[in-house]
Amino acid sequence: MFDKTMTFSIGGDHEDEMKRILTMVYDALREKGYNPINQIVGYILSEDPTYITTHNNARSLIRKIDRDELLQALVKSYLGE
Repeated sequence: MFDKTMTFSIGGDHEDEMKRILTMVYDALREKGYNPINQIVGYILSEDPTYITTHNNARSLIRKIDRDELLQALVKSYLGE
């Protein structure tokens, strides 16, 4: 059953929505004086929503993004694909 590589794909519109949400969360964290990169990484690694401020509804927004899909989009962006 686990002898084949599974493929995973998300659409471009979904990636645009993730980027929009992530940008809003980043801005809210920065406005509150946090280091947005550290806070977002903490959230991604732990899935603990307390890493994200409630300012501008950022905590609710970040929870709309599937972490696996976000990681895939980030790796894809980093590698320039």
